[in-house]
Amino acid sequence: MSTPWTADVDPDDPLPEHPRPHLIRGDRWRTLNGRWEFTAAARDGEPHGREEIVVPFPPEAALSGIGRRVERMWYRRTFDVPADWRGDRTLLHFGAVDQVATVWVNHQLVARHEGGFTPFSVDITDVLRADAPQDVSTDGRVDGEQEIVVRAEDTGNRGTFPVGKQANRPGGILYTGASGIWQTVWLEAVPHTRIDRLDVTPDLTGFTVTAVVADAAHHRGGPDRRGPEATASEATASGATGSGEPTDARDVSGAREPDIAAVVEVEAAGVTVTGGAERPVRVELPSPRPWSPDDPHLYEVTVRLRTTGGAVLDQVHSHVGLRTIGLVPDAEGRPRIALNGRITFLHGPLDQGYWPDGIYTAPTDEALRHDLEQAKTYGFNTVRKHVKVEPARWYHWADRLGLLVWQDIPSLPIVLDNPPGPQAPPVGRARARFEEELAGIVATLRSVTSLVVWTPFNEGWGEYDTARITERLMAADPERLVVADSGVNCCHSHPDSGAGHVYDDHTYVGPGRPLATDHRATADGEYGGLGLAVDGHLWPGEPVAYEMTGSAEELTRRYVEVARELRTVVRDLGLSAAVYTQTTDVENEVNGLLTYDRRVVKVDRDAAAEANRAVIEAGSE
Repeated sequence: MSTPWTADVDPDDPLPEHPRPHLIRGDRWRTLNGRWEFTAAARDGEPHGREEIVVPFPPEAALSGIGRRVERMWYRRTFDVPADWRGDRTLLHFGAVDQVATVWVNHQLVARHEGGFTPFSVDITDVLRADAPQDVSTDGRVDGEQEIVVRAEDTGNRGTFPVGKQANRPGGILYTGASGIWQTVWLEAVPHTRIDRLDVTPDLTGFTVTAVVADAAHHRGGPDRRGPEATASEATASGATGSGEPTDARDVSGAREPDIAAVVEVEAAGVTVTGGAERPVRVELPSPRPWSPDDPHLYEVTVRLRTTGGAVLDQVHSHVGLRTIGLVPDAEGRPRIALNGRITFLHGPLDQGYWPDGIYTAPTDEALRHDLEQAKTYGFNTVRKHVKVEPARWYHWADRLGLLVWQDIPSLPIVLDNPPGPQAPPVGRARARFEEELAGIVATLRSVTSLVVWTPFNEGWGEYDTARITERLMAADPERLVVADSGVNCCHSHPDSGAGHVYDDHTYVGPGRPLATDHRATADGEYGGLGLAVDGHLWPGEPVAYEMTGSAEELTRRYVEVARELRTVVRDLGLSAAVYTQTTDVENEVNGLLTYDRRVVKVDRDAAAEANRAVIEAGSE
């Protein structure tokens, strides 16, 4: 099954956009996406013959050129380093590799990373070949190829890693898994002493930024495997499992004592403020303009790292929107979600991030943006990213387009055919991996303006120690709201822990009528699921939905009816949020606003947008 963007994919240069728009140094970077050599192990462990794969599409995706499930695989390609990068450090970045990645450059082991939803990087400068004599080609690149080999291992939902809805045997509400490399691979030239990460916290008058600094001569470990990149030698010597940080450097708060003498200079909207490296720098903005779905204004930010004598060591560009999120009482004393101090109803679709041609990877950046634009067109102000973490550009577009993001943590594997009710806690290794991945995801997405809600558990999938996990997440990111267990009323959820900021109900078709009498706001975290099977646009298998309709007209009529009932619930009970299932059909689920291939609009946009805006208005002040 193709999408409108399938034919736009260039196998030699897919997804060429800068993969990290929240921290850009200019044009001194190069994508390694494209054709790689590929060898997959068969079930008996023996390797298949050598093939060719298009990175970053997972081998299960048609766009990869492989089109089948693989659990153990090897990637290889050669690359050149531009001549003008000499004198700087060269970093190798991976957006995401599912589930365990081992990386060699020029036959030297440089990195091992666990977890399929977090990025990792390594400084490969010291293992690059520098054969002499060395000629510079006409395009400015150094002759003499460098080699990279990546081994990926992925046991899918048979293992102990978070997987979300990936399944080795997909069906129903579980979908095709995505193994191996599934996000952009790229190179970047950086100074010896550099800004490694920006932690940005906004409010309504300005923002605070902490520049996390890395130094090639004195490598520093960072929290949650997201911190400064290791050199290639450190990556194997320090016990690192990701970007090369020592394994004892996992303080989820990110607090560390600086040891690099440098000055941080932050510039935004004509204001320049200086402060210490790895210390919060406060920037107050003149005539501050808040960010919201109705006015997604972003301030461009430049951060420079200087020596104490004033010389520029590094400079990066980012952006920030001014906003707050929290709970306030309404006129009846009920806790309600407030954006920028104003009660705002969060209404959006469940967005699973699956593609018929790319599986976990959108075919193009335009396609990635498309689904968010559709949510805006349908009158929504929110999108719930369901048990998946997207590439950084997805959050960039949410910031730019103006959509509040409700972010789930990908869940551990679960058997849905088990009897309803709480299941036994996951085994110890799975629990440890879940908490490592959670910490890494929070650190990675900490500075996303649009992200306002976290959800560690959904319907009890892999749930354990709910209150402790929720408290840990709230401590790691005290500026956002947390739903402890979305759908606590159903399925495999544990009894309500009372933790977090929002009590969340799942009712199909619904809407649900959740009640909480404590400190929490209430939400319909999932409702809807109205289905329509459109011939010629179906995934192989039996179409399923919570309620089937026979035509687009009937589907639209039912959508509007459910929206009207939701508006009544909002008014009567003071509901704060609602998430409709879902943006698009996904494999055999046909309850999307659009078909899986994004070619057919099933629910009339104008009618749905009018109904959705009425719901938001009813729940906002």
